Amino acid sequence: MTSSTTPPASVPEKIRHYINGEFVDSIDGEEFDVLNPVTNEPYIKAASGRKADIEAAVASAKAAFDEGPWPTMLPRERARILNRIADIVESRKDELAAMESFDSGLPITQAKGQAARAAENFRFFADLIVAQVDDAFKVPGRQANYVNRKPIGVAGLITPWNTPFMLESWKLGPAIATGNTVVLKPAEFTPLSASLWPGIFEEAGLPQGVFNMVNGFGEEGFAGDSLVKHPDVPLISFTGESKTGQTIFANAAPWLKGLSMELGGKSPAVVFADADLDAAVNATIFGVFSLNGERCTAGSRILVEESIYDEFVERYAAQAKRVKVGLPSEESTEVAALVHPEHYEKVMSYVEIGKTEARLVAGGGRPEGFETGNFIEPTVFADVKPDARIFQEEIFGPVVAITPFSSDEEALELANDTKYGLAAYIWTSDLKRAHNFSQAVESGMVWLNSNNVRDLRTPFGGVKASGLGHEGGYRSIDFYTEQQSVHINLGEVHNPVFGKQ
Repeated sequence: MTSSTTPPASVPEKIRHYINGEFVDSIDGEEFDVLNPVTNEPYIKAASGRKADIEAAVASAKAAFDEGPWPTMLPRERARILNRIADIVESRKDELAAMESFDSGLPITQAKGQAARAAENFRFFADLIVAQVDDAFKVPGRQANYVNRKPIGVAGLITPWNTPFMLESWKLGPAIATGNTVVLKPAEFTPLSASLWPGIFEEAGLPQGVFNMVNGFGEEGFAGDSLVKHPDVPLISFTGESKTGQTIFANAAPWLKGLSMELGGKSPAVVFADADLDAAVNATIFGVFSLNGERCTAGSRILVEESIYDEFVERYAAQAKRVKVGLPSEESTEVAALVHPEHYEKVMSYVEIGKTEARLVAGGGRPEGFETGNFIEPTVFADVKPDARIFQEEIFGPVVAITPFSSDEEALELANDTKYGLAAYIWTSDLKRAHNFSQAVESGMVWLNSNNVRDLRTPFGGVKASGLGHEGGYRSIDFYTEQQSVHINLGEVHNPVFGKQ
């Protein structure tokens, strides 16, 4: 088992860019330190990309698209390579999980689940492109019309630091399945597991230049900003915070780029008095504390009907105190270290704000025995007012706000009372209420009496400040392809005649 203070044996000497089939340093030689979240000590250096590095990566991807075999391969041929990618990911899942856990602070058992999901993403899109059927429209004796799907070109993929390998696969799978080439910009906090993609793709037989990767930061003049602004990158898929999404939206506007952005969340979990209380407590505990609370769909606002409110808070707080905080490498750990000291300070600042706004019933500080690193106790605030910052603002850590409500109408008003709209969770045994509430709540996704369990065929995306567009299933195929309508005349032409003598 890998130690949480010693890097896995397969960690490279340095994390480099991958451009046109080769690992390369930054053109200007710049590098940055990557920190171990358990100690906050640097354990590896990574190449820091800027505009020149992005230009080289885009040139490689564009050449592979314009001149290479990938865009014109039959779907079955591309699917074979995607399935080989999935096989390799599965065969290396323990190594991947160890790297992911060490780099991000994710508990090792949860990291293993993310590695398995990454393989499934490639299998899913391999199946989808083979089974895909495009529309055809017939006008008997006069016209036939059909839709021709074509890959668009170079896709820019900008991925977050929470569950990085899986979320990279979520974008890479459909982007290359549909015949595009890509430039990936991994999150600067967690570039380690992304360094495995080149070897996986080479072993699977992906043609040179189809996949390129530039590490580094997102700010102006750096890798992320340069990728968004590059005129030869018509598509940008981004997952991250809402403020960064607004910047990307503005910077992509001059080229009218295709954008898919999954942004922040402050998702409500609404618990009615007729709910299965045991199931609701267990699911909402998992929903906010799994992945160290660093998940976009976390149900971080729990709204509870007044008649069961006191019992719910008591049970929830007691169970939160039993959540096992530990080192990421330990199998029993349920919450481990947050990803980076900058993020740790942000989350802790919200904990301190919460202490002035609401009633602290669990957690609220550093757990015993963890004097260093980015460890926070699972923290629960009760009696949170809707104008409180911990109710309105995304914290992205193991912190939850619980608020009472007295009626269905008040519950809906509270659920919709933030700028976000990514997910919602509803707990009730009343089927009519469940359907009516789910259709009225302002969120891109709703789970009824369920935890966050996704069918890969369904759309994924948010409303309001939580995103733009949807991916998942055929929505991903739509985003990564042009849909060209082709019209064929089958009968006598009946066009008007202009200018006839």
